[in-house]
Amino acid sequence: MPQFILLGLVGLLGLAVGSFLNVVIHRVPRGESLVRPGSHCPHCGNEVRNRHNIPVLGWLLLRGRCADCQAPISARYPLVEAGTAALFVAVAARFGWSWELPAYLYLAAVSIALAAIDLDVLRLPDQIVRPSYAVALVLLVPTAIFEHNGEAVLRGLLAAAALYAFYWLLALVPRGMGGGDVKLAPLLGFYLGWLGWGSVAVGAFAGFLLGGVVGMLLMLFKLANRKSRIPFGPYMLAGTFLAVFAAAPVADWYASLLAPTA
Repeated sequence: MPQFILLGLVGLLGLAVGSFLNVVIHRVPRGESLVRPGSHCPHCGNEVRNRHNIPVLGWLLLRGRCADCQAPISARYPLVEAGTAALFVAVAARFGWSWELPAYLYLAAVSIALAAIDLDVLRLPDQIVRPSYAVALVLLVPTAIFEHNGEAVLRGLLAAAALYAFYWLLALVPRGMGGGDVKLAPLLGFYLGWLGWGSVAVGAFAGFLLGGVVGMLLMLFKLANRKSRIPFGPYMLAGTFLAVFAAAPVADWYASLLAPTA
């Protein structure tokens, strides 16, 4: 299959998945069903018409307002849909038509949902994290069998155990990691370990670097202080995808800093 066809199909899939993720982001923290009722306005309760349920385009047609009560519809809805499509395309460009592609597309989808929920309610729901372990194994272990790559599975499991131990120790420190971060770490470790130890190192370090930089900026602009609770899940996930896309050049750059050439 030509690359541009794959990217186009994956982009369309990302738009549809992003639309569903908006439902997940809104309902999972509230303990609501993902199936019933159908898409509806949270203000007036009226059902969203099918023509207005088209990802991104529906929000633009409505000009960001409910067709019935004219209540504003958050711009996050089209942003989640477009962002999911963009991330799906990037993942497809990274892995091509490979056995790994479905696994990392799934990781992209749950990462967007978890990041948005953590930003909203400072929580990484078990309803999303725990099933993701099973999905990762189901999608990647057969890949190892088909590709005769049992080493990747072993490396992933070791990386998962290492990141779990590291985050568990950090959780023992006062004001350290939250329980959700500890549960998420092994999942990300498995995906990163599948790619290599360099990806594990870059992904783990990048999460702390991004979190630290954003935290300092928030305090600099007085949007937070040392006692503020800042969600760390989004930075763990962002660091993971930085490693997925650029672990090798980042690792090479860091090595050059440690051992500069003459």
